[in-house]
Amino acid sequence: MIRNVTEYLDHSAEKYPDKTAFVDKHTQMTYRELKNAAYHVAMGMISAGIFKKPVAVYLEKSVQCIAAFMGAAYAGNFYSPLDTEMPLPRIEKIMDTLQPAVIVTDEAHRQQAESFAKESLILVYEKLQNELVDEEKIHSVSQKVIDTDILYVLFTSGSTGTPKGVIISHRALIDFTEWGTERFDIDDGFIFGNQTPFYFSMSVFDIYQTLKNGAAMYIVPKEMFSFPVMLMQYLYDHDINTVFWVPSALMLVAAFKALESPYLPKLRNVFFGGEVMPVKQLNKWIEKYPDCRYVNFYGPTEVTDTCTVYEVNRKFENSERLPMGEACANMDVFLLDEEDRPPKDGEIGEICVRGSGISYGYYHDEEKTREAFVQNPLNHCCPETIYRTGDLAYVNEYGEFVYVSRKDFQIKHMGHRIELGEIETAVSSVKGVESNCCIYDQQSSRIIMYYTGTADGKYVMERLKEMLPVYMLPNKRIHLEEMPFNLNGKIDRQRLKEMGRGNK
Repeated sequence: MIRNVTEYLDHSAEKYPDKTAFVDKHTQMTYRELKNAAYHVAMGMISAGIFKKPVAVYLEKSVQCIAAFMGAAYAGNFYSPLDTEMPLPRIEKIMDTLQPAVIVTDEAHRQQAESFAKESLILVYEKLQNELVDEEKIHSVSQKVIDTDILYVLFTSGSTGTPKGVIISHRALIDFTEWGTERFDIDDGFIFGNQTPFYFSMSVFDIYQTLKNGAAMYIVPKEMFSFPVMLMQYLYDHDINTVFWVPSALMLVAAFKALESPYLPKLRNVFFGGEVMPVKQLNKWIEKYPDCRYVNFYGPTEVTDTCTVYEVNRKFENSERLPMGEACANMDVFLLDEEDRPPKDGEIGEICVRGSGISYGYYHDEEKTREAFVQNPLNHCCPETIYRTGDLAYVNEYGEFVYVSRKDFQIKHMGHRIELGEIETAVSSVKGVESNCCIYDQQSSRIIMYYTGTADGKYVMERLKEMLPVYMLPNKRIHLEEMPFNLNGKIDRQRLKEMGRGNK
């Protein structure tokens, strides 16, 4: 029985001590080296008497980050990644909420860390590597960890502008990892090409599947995602056979016709999640790599990243929506209507989740926790917490969940309830459109469509008239050279809303 995720590293370090585990553009570590580096980090915390406390990891996305995460776990603490590119005001808000006992940083970022550390102890990574390691003491401390203890807190965007710290336990992460290994037959032959930031929940799949299975993970340099041909060359050079990326990254490669620059003979798994994957761009990947496995992951940070999956098993037209699929093992996913009842067949409801993988809630925020993590309204017999995702979906004729939109993307326009996601699906299918996003300007009561690609705006509208009723047609179209993305690689809807207010 696994109680602490460090047991994954223990196992792989024993079985594959000299196998490369993680690689970034500056460093690579074998499993033996990674465990040793993590032990040094753990000793720094144990020597300082820090146990079951929050640890902020303020390092560039790197192999050292993984060592710091594992070091915190060995010492019985829980970690929270802070990206060194985050704006200082956001870091300060996170620090106010997290109040970490420790900040792990390096010499290059020590001065910045000191500027927001407040009462937190700063431990410098390079100095930690000189700590004398007492393996018996580390083992004694890590043995006190149980699976319901917190493993990490990831901060997501809050609607009020204050980041929300999502609490995930060892048990939730172990449940997610064990499912992933079994579902996709992951073993030591997998080579992951990691794209997402470590403060984004999608990254935990790559990290912990690697640790559990003795696989390898390459941290793809961020700048590669601005140059699709260089990106594909990187995947080719490192024999990467598995990617789990946000759709925007996959769309970028398809848009710049880089799918065969060069061709990737080793690619076997194309996983994606975090936002809707347009079928048109997916079909371009399938055409070039027909033998790959394509899997759509759905789930917010609050469910340890994933609660449903759909492995593409049939052909979809460009105008169709890709299903979310079925619930992951040991997850119950169901819909509730506005009266907290299961909707009728084919009707839309809010996606709700229960199971070992759901979060404890939001760190130091009881009010928001109570809003989203609630008693199951279908269970009147005993306490049972579910997570209300705020996402809308329906069940299709195949018994698969199909994502519609966020509840807050559902608008009332011209007397009609409209899902902005339905408009975006139609726009995505138009020839010459590479990416798009629709927002609703409440002040002017207008649907504004932003898009990139070579398509002429009038042509786009003509095609939309063939697919959508008049009341769903965008009132304004704006062509962009580039779609704005946030730090997670998703379309930056907030930025588009601000742009929309400036386009009266």
